[in-house]
Amino acid sequence: MARTMWDSSVGKKTVMAVSGLIMLLYLVVHMFGNLKIFFGAGDFNHYAHWLRTIGEPVMHYEWTLWVIRVVLVVAVVAHAVSAYQLSRRDLRARPSKYVHRKPRASYATRTMRWGGIILALFIVWHILDLTTGTVHPGGFQEGRPYQNVVDTFSTWYGNVIYIVAMLAVGLHVRHGFWSAAQTLGVGSRTRDRALKTVADVLALLLTAGFIAVPVGVMTGVVS
Repeated sequence: MARTMWDSSVGKKTVMAVSGLIMLLYLVVHMFGNLKIFFGAGDFNHYAHWLRTIGEPVMHYEWTLWVIRVVLVVAVVAHAVSAYQLSRRDLRARPSKYVHRKPRASYATRTMRWGGIILALFIVWHILDLTTGTVHPGGFQEGRPYQNVVDTFSTWYGNVIYIVAMLAVGLHVRHGFWSAAQTLGVGSRTRDRALKTVADVLALLLTAGFIAVPVGVMTGVVS
């Protein structure tokens, strides 16, 4: 039954919707956590330490964090694979491009694929920068996330990469949230306007919330 569900377009769209909502929930929590940087190094570093001690003493140090990471990796892979396979299936069913001169889809819809690629590349860079410290500028300091964030956004390329990625997040969320609602049967003629409004608000808040951090460093509010 699971294989039959996965092989169908409806099944793949359902996987995309559920995995997308899991990542959206993470993004909302992650954004609020990031904003703690405006309360100073002590609060931000304490928050980062707390993430590693969630569930103690039942869970050992970092166990809960690793559970979250595994769930996110599964969600990202499932989302990417189902999106790729749906895209290939769509191209096979429609080998020739539409002849319309004016695009009928929204800008977010038309950039979903490129946005997904940008976000995938950004995730790799973000991990190498602030988790492993492999590409971190100025020397990565284990246990000092506040200083690491300031170091990253003290470089022009760190700001450009992050801001471009967050704009892609906003476009992705704007279209993806509404699409997920339709796939899961939540949408209807009476609810569509409300769902689109929620999608717009979520996209705007997430984009503004994430971009606030590099802007805070660039303006000296966070230093």
